[in-house]
Amino acid sequence: MRTHLSATVSGRSGTAATGPRSRRRSVIASLAALALLGTTACDTVDRLLTVNSPSRLAESNFLVPANASLISTSAVADFECAQGGYIIASGLAAGELVEGTQTAARWSYDRRDIEANQALYASTGCVGIGVYTPLNVARFTNDQAVRLLEGWTDAEVSNRQRLIARNAAMAGFSIVLLAEGFCECVIDLGPGLTPAQAFDSAAVRFTKALTAAQAANDAALVNLARVGRARALLGKGDGAGAATDAALVPQDFVFNATHDLNADARNNRIFAQNNQVFGVSVAAPYRAMTIGGVPDPRVRAVDGGRNTTDQINRLWTQQKYGSLTTGTPIATGIEARLILAEVRGAGEGVAILNGLRARAGVELPPLSAAEIAAFDATVIEERNRELWLQGNRWFDMNRKSLPQVPAAGVAYSKGGIYGDQRCWPLPDVERFANPNFP
Repeated sequence: MRTHLSATVSGRSGTAATGPRSRRRSVIASLAALALLGTTACDTVDRLLTVNSPSRLAESNFLVPANASLISTSAVADFECAQGGYIIASGLAAGELVEGTQTAARWSYDRRDIEANQALYASTGCVGIGVYTPLNVARFTNDQAVRLLEGWTDAEVSNRQRLIARNAAMAGFSIVLLAEGFCECVIDLGPGLTPAQAFDSAAVRFTKALTAAQAANDAALVNLARVGRARALLGKGDGAGAATDAALVPQDFVFNATHDLNADARNNRIFAQNNQVFGVSVAAPYRAMTIGGVPDPRVRAVDGGRNTTDQINRLWTQQKYGSLTTGTPIATGIEARLILAEVRGAGEGVAILNGLRARAGVELPPLSAAEIAAFDATVIEERNRELWLQGNRWFDMNRKSLPQVPAAGVAYSKGGIYGDQRCWPLPDVERFANPNFP
């Protein structure tokens, strides 16, 4: 049985055509018209209801003078977090700390055998104890803040010179830690830089910071820039230049990284890793340091009464930083005095070191005859104690070829043996992304 749908269409003769073929064409035309009507109606409703949500907001919308203080402070916070991660990583490599987690990727810091293809040291964030990327982020954001601030006017931004000084100094310290920690580093996809070349780049930023701080009449930032430049110059071997800057910094000067409880990235990383999550332990040489039989208050550690989270190493907790909000020194007058003592040698250096030992809160015996006779080693050991868990020891181990403890070749408790690494390699992620490297 065939069923026909009746329809009337105009035939060529002008009379109604009602044959099967005509009816079929009529049905098709009607369905097409209905489909078109439906599509048009749906499209209209769709257009009325559809809102395009932007997936990205243009950076230029935020990089404006009204946000200058926020831009500056955020960049400083990038460095503060990066510094915390660096202190832990370099403390493990230098033998100040012992790795206490079951995270195998972290063991290479402790074992001194980082390889260029490892992701943790190269690209992990500062909370996860990465070093290369966090320091490069801090360098970039602080350099960016300086460029923006220099392009604006004092009328647009209050305290502009002060902000320039602060961000230029943080950019300088970011590069200092790259130069001290890595065998080679890169700035903005440039060519590979030796540590000496990187220290030069840092010194340029500290000079800019000093000029701006003097224009702002901010003594704290003046001293911050001087300590930073002294550290960079000492690192590249310019002792005379380092001493010139260091001599102008008062002994009681302190400039701390700030920490708070607002986010993990804002915590004091040393306290968090050692005293809170038990991920690292104070290394054995630092657990009972004395001077002439007197306990050294500059290096205080206590038995934590348990093992670290790996259940292998005994937990010893540092007492230098008392909470997640305790500030971490970025630059101090004590470091400046130590630089001065190292450069000037025993003639002036003995009085400097005795003055540091005699100060309130330390009150240790003066240098012994044996310590004076071996002054070069003594000043490095004083740096070891005064600057403990501040991120300085790893580079001192390198530049002075100090004995590594445990020694290279000794069995590592979690597998493998200790290496003889004294600086970290430039990560593969940098080499592969950088056109300057074949």
